[in-house]
Amino acid sequence: MSDMTIGQPMAADLAPLPAVSLHRPRLPRWAPAALAVGAIAVATAIGLAAGLGNKVQWGLIAGALFIVATYAVTAFVEGRRQAKDRLATSLVWACFLLAVVPLVSLIWETVDRGSKVLDGRFLSHSMAGVLTIQPGGGVYHAIIGTLEQVGLATAIAAPIGLLTAVYLVEYGRGKLAKAVTFFVDVMTGIPSIVAGLFVLSFWIIMLDFSYSGFAGSMALAILMMPVVVRSTEEMLKLVPNELREASLALGVPKWRTILKVVLPTAIGGIATGVMLAVARIAGETAPIVLLVFGSQMINTDPFNGAQSSLPYYIYEQWAAGNAASYDRAWAAALVLIAFVMILNLVARGIARWKAPKSGR
Repeated sequence: MSDMTIGQPMAADLAPLPAVSLHRPRLPRWAPAALAVGAIAVATAIGLAAGLGNKVQWGLIAGALFIVATYAVTAFVEGRRQAKDRLATSLVWACFLLAVVPLVSLIWETVDRGSKVLDGRFLSHSMAGVLTIQPGGGVYHAIIGTLEQVGLATAIAAPIGLLTAVYLVEYGRGKLAKAVTFFVDVMTGIPSIVAGLFVLSFWIIMLDFSYSGFAGSMALAILMMPVVVRSTEEMLKLVPNELREASLALGVPKWRTILKVVLPTAIGGIATGVMLAVARIAGETAPIVLLVFGSQMINTDPFNGAQSSLPYYIYEQWAAGNAASYDRAWAAALVLIAFVMILNLVARGIARWKAPKSGR
């Protein structure tokens, strides 16, 4: 037995451990920007050398080079784990740019070409007495037609969609509710031309009514209805069951509970869904071409006679095939985009106004 006391640490155990750094090397903050500039320079050189005249191809090459270079450099400096993280981030940004660039390009092109003739005269005059090959004329009759047709479609589809959603959420049980849900899902994917053909065959051919703005409104209501049903249904499902149970526990009838508790709680989301559905149908062209038939005159009666609308006006002017009509088509497209944008802003405002207030 040696002199070393039992339990006393050996000399080898007392040797200091090697220092381990808790910080891994990291790329400087300017590295992504430098890699992006380098990828753009290399892509430009490749495009010029290969004779690629389309700048979009240059952008796609630059994006691919940036993603590959980011992964390689990050893996070399920071390790594979951090490189995978940067790769996922780069792919997300690339997909974001792929989605935003066409949208920005579309808006820029529409504003640039539509602003040439868009003024107060264009908004306050119709095409009555104006030849398509001549400048002048306006879109006033088409604005009236769009407002009346979309308004009638909303008056038809919004109550039906709201009541259908209330039935599915509050009362729907069994085979009938499943059948209604199935047909709502089917109607969501119906092409707009099919809705127009249905109204054409039933309203105009079978019942012998004339072409009118109301016929177009019925087709638009068919397209709008499933959107209203789905959005309202989801908003009603978000209402806590405790609110319903508290109202029923006080002896309030179910119909009054729905009317006074459930619907006011979800009214912000319901209004937003209706506005988004209106924005969706505002630009539909196929059913309008089939049913409204178009008019150069101002027709404020949607139930009698042909009537124009913004989508039909754009189609009509573009089909004319001359410089003046092209300018009017782009200006009408800009008006339609502004109309849809205003509806979306109104929907967001209603949602924020009716949203539950946070805090105490």
